[in-house]
Amino acid sequence: MGTYLNPDISGFKINIKSPGYVDKSGLIEHTNRFVDTTGRYVCVSRPRRFGKTMAAEMLIAYYSCEHNAKELFKELEISHSSSFDDHINKYNVLFLNMQDFLTNANTPEELPAIVKREVLYDLKDGFGELIDEKRLFNVNLEKVYKKTGKRFVIIVDEWDCLFRERKNDEAAQKLYLDFLRELFKDKPYIALVYMTGILPIKKYGTHSALNMFYEYSMTEMGEFAPYTGFTTQEVKVLADKSGMNFDELERWYNGYVIEGRHIYNPKSVTDAVLKNKIANYWTKTDTYEALSIYFDMNINGLRDAIIEMMSGASLKIDISTFKNDMTSLESCDDVLVLLVHLGYLSYDSEKQEVFIPNEEIRSEFVTAVKSTKWNAVIDAITASSALLDATLNFDEKTVASRLDNIHAESTSILKYNDENSLSCVITLAYYSARQYYTIIRELPAGKGFADLVFVPLKGVDKPAMVVELKWDRSAD
Repeated sequence: MGTYLNPDISGFKINIKSPGYVDKSGLIEHTNRFVDTTGRYVCVSRPRRFGKTMAAEMLIAYYSCEHNAKELFKELEISHSSSFDDHINKYNVLFLNMQDFLTNANTPEELPAIVKREVLYDLKDGFGELIDEKRLFNVNLEKVYKKTGKRFVIIVDEWDCLFRERKNDEAAQKLYLDFLRELFKDKPYIALVYMTGILPIKKYGTHSALNMFYEYSMTEMGEFAPYTGFTTQEVKVLADKSGMNFDELERWYNGYVIEGRHIYNPKSVTDAVLKNKIANYWTKTDTYEALSIYFDMNINGLRDAIIEMMSGASLKIDISTFKNDMTSLESCDDVLVLLVHLGYLSYDSEKQEVFIPNEEIRSEFVTAVKSTKWNAVIDAITASSALLDATLNFDEKTVASRLDNIHAESTSILKYNDENSLSCVITLAYYSARQYYTIIRELPAGKGFADLVFVPLKGVDKPAMVVELKWDRSAD
């Protein structure tokens, strides 16, 4: 047992004992299908707080030949799979957390050399004189395979850290991709490579160093969708066990739509259950500056797109131009796709639309907007509580005056009387009402649709409100 070779599995043991643990071992059945096949290169990218490290720890416990994990898995979903006994604890596992290696590199160009050096030390501890540090890294791995008869399962966490932290260092990025290709491609010692991070694999034009990987991401998760976050049924079980209000958990942490499934942010749900408190836990990992950087760009109408989504709208986008990095952002759509991969937006692949998924993320948008110079938006949000009070007190003059000001300040003259723009203005103006209401646009209402309906949340003692938009016609 080493640091990188067949590492300790105490992390997975701790996860299983956690009150907020949800069994995601079904993922292993899908990775088993790829073992020793042409599809043995798998890259699953998803945002922070979506269980990447927990999945890696689970795979280590299952595949590593230096552990006997049948007892750990015997009550879990994977134990019922026909492939369970075929692969459990049958492989040498290498676990490479690239963030740790990069942290210890003096320059990003040193990253491949540090990985080779540290892993070779570990291999030497495990296999002694079989390892020759003067030989190529992959040659040593092949020697171990031929001597032991055991192929390697290589699990790479934070694979994309170089692309996120050294965004503009293209030379180091290409060197790193070439290193990964040399390590993985067409090597007989590979049984499976499971690579995870936030961003999909970067391709430089014709330079597709890792084109052997099958990719799964927040825009196309395929069969890995149920294991990307918590499902509705899983959260209901946690709510019942903890005595928490499921409707509030749903409002705050649901909203991600992946391959038609509603997915909850797993880390935030777990934090809420452990602390028995609904709150914004996203800020524990990321800060609003991550959003503000892109808001300040305001590429091709990004500001208007953000305002629309903050008001509850979904926007149709083209994801095909995104280059899988954080710098080659040439359009509003590119920025929005990046925000999907970072977890700030959800993407509905069937409708090809993006939207803000839930209250937790919406509060992050508000904080980010307050750090920009979008004064009209900030003013509208700040004054929204007073506007709601005026509405509920039937103070029509104050309501009319305030809405007129927000309308004039927030809407382009070309869209001044556009119904969608008006709906956005109103939902933005009543932003604080979200703590009391579910706001529904275009609600079926017998003969036609109600433009906006404010439905009180359970336990809220406030009246429902219906908003009907008309231009150049009377309210009657």
